[in-house]
Amino acid sequence: MTASTEQSLRDWVPVEHRWFGLDRRTFKPALIVLGVALVLIYGLQGLNAAIPWRNAIESGQVLDLGGGATAVPPVGWQLESGTLTGGAGASATNLQVLLVSGGARIELIGTTYDGSATAFLQQVRRSQGDDSPQVPSGQGTLTTDAGLVGVVQTRTGPTGDGIDVAFKMAVGDSQAVDSAPALLVRIRTAAGQLEQYQNEVSALLRSIKPGVAR
Repeated sequence: MTASTEQSLRDWVPVEHRWFGLDRRTFKPALIVLGVALVLIYGLQGLNAAIPWRNAIESGQVLDLGGGATAVPPVGWQLESGTLTGGAGASATNLQVLLVSGGARIELIGTTYDGSATAFLQQVRRSQGDDSPQVPSGQGTLTTDAGLVGVVQTRTGPTGDGIDVAFKMAVGDSQAVDSAPALLVRIRTAAGQLEQYQNEVSALLRSIKPGVAR
C-alpha cells in the first residue's frame, strides 16, 4: 500500500457520518464556535437594548448643586448626569445636571459670574446667537421658597419651547449676590408641550436653595 493510499484512507469519511458530502462530526464544534461569535457580536447589543439604563428620581431625593445649594427634582424623571446629596459632592461653579422625561429635559448649569442674574441671562442669550429659530418673549422674575430671585425668559418656536431661568446663588446684600456663583436652569420641550410639564418645572424652580453664606 502506497503512502498516498494510506493518506486517502485516513481522510475518508464513512457514509453514515456524511451529510451533503460534509463530515457531520465537525458540525457540532463548528456550530458552537458560530454561536459564541454571534453572541459576542449581536448578543451584548441586544441585551443592552432589552435592559435600558435607568436612574429614575425617587421621592425624597435631592440634587446637590454644590456649596450646600440644593434643589428637589421631579419624581420619576431620569437623572442622566448630576449628583444627589449624600454622594461625592458637586461643584457650584462647574455644575452639569441633566434630567429628562419623555420629550422634556431640564439642565442646571453652574458657573462663575460677577454681576447680576439679569446680566448673566443676557450673556447666555448672546452666547446662543441671534440665528435661533425660537422667539423670546418678555422677561419676568421668579422667587424661590428660599428667597432666591431668578430672571425668567421663555422661548417658543417650531423646533420646541423653552424657559431659561438665571439665578445668583445667594441672598442678602447686592455685593454678596453679585459675587456668588451663577446658575442657569434651562427647560426644553417639544413644540406645544411646555404646559404639560409646568407643575413639575415650577416645583423644581421653587425648591432651589442657596448654599451656606460666604
